[in-house]
Amino acid sequence: MDYPRFDIYRKVPKDLTQPTYTGAIISVCCCLFILFLFLSELTGFVTTEVVNELYVDDPDKDSGGKIDVSLNISLPNLHCELVGLDIQDEMGRHEVGHIDNSMKIPLNNGAGCRFEGQFSINKVPGNFHVSTHSATAQPQNPDMTHVIHKLSFGDTLQVQNVHGAFNALGGADRLTSNPLASHDYILKIVPTVYEDKSGKQRYSYQYTVANKEYVAYSHTGRIIPAIWFRYDLSPITVKYTERRQPLYRFITTICAIIGGTFTVAGILDSCIFTASEAWKKIQLGKMH
Repeated sequence: MDYPRFDIYRKVPKDLTQPTYTGAIISVCCCLFILFLFLSELTGFVTTEVVNELYVDDPDKDSGGKIDVSLNISLPNLHCELVGLDIQDEMGRHEVGHIDNSMKIPLNNGAGCRFEGQFSINKVPGNFHVSTHSATAQPQNPDMTHVIHKLSFGDTLQVQNVHGAFNALGGADRLTSNPLASHDYILKIVPTVYEDKSGKQRYSYQYTVANKEYVAYSHTGRIIPAIWFRYDLSPITVKYTERRQPLYRFITTICAIIGGTFTVAGILDSCIFTASEAWKKIQLGKMH
């Protein structure tokens, strides 16, 4: 059987080819261009991409309808024995002076207090607030100026490619505000899921915030100020997923780069060579 006749990559003898300076320049440029594109694609192949999507659902159904909260706040002009955390929600929860998993650290030689607490809230609208409501004796003029170091919900996500509002109130400084004013922080909590390449998921929450400051009065006089965090949950879930380009796509892209570059370079070289030969023939015709 004549197997060579099946060869679709037929060879041209070397003595029938003609090297040119233009062809050499195009060949070198072609190889450099291919190398540049190859390195770019290789970088994209080894780099993990984080894509995000939105959907309507409760992602963490195993949480028992609870959200873990971490709060760290300093009140430099309020004694620790006066500081307390109260929690309320629409399911009827009303807890005054929450103390589990919390601690108070005296500041300014005991004149101020830093409150750090870990607690959980139900997945329904509600509020938690720092106030003097749990104190045995209410102060006459409690100073609610404060600095919020941290307020976060769910697991802490420390991922380089994700820049979300997981601690939107971190660094909020209200030291120059009216000492007798209440502070309202209106939070919209957005469930967030992060899924790594292995398929492991971590659940956290981002939030947006609006705030106002006011001195409240009732028919009996001025209302004791407090720092309110009023929250509601968004039905929209944000999901971040780690992805890496499949190997077959990387190979396909590299083949397309090499084939396409050589094809275009061959057409360019052929056009230049044909034009050069035609110009030579024109010049020879003028000489005769």
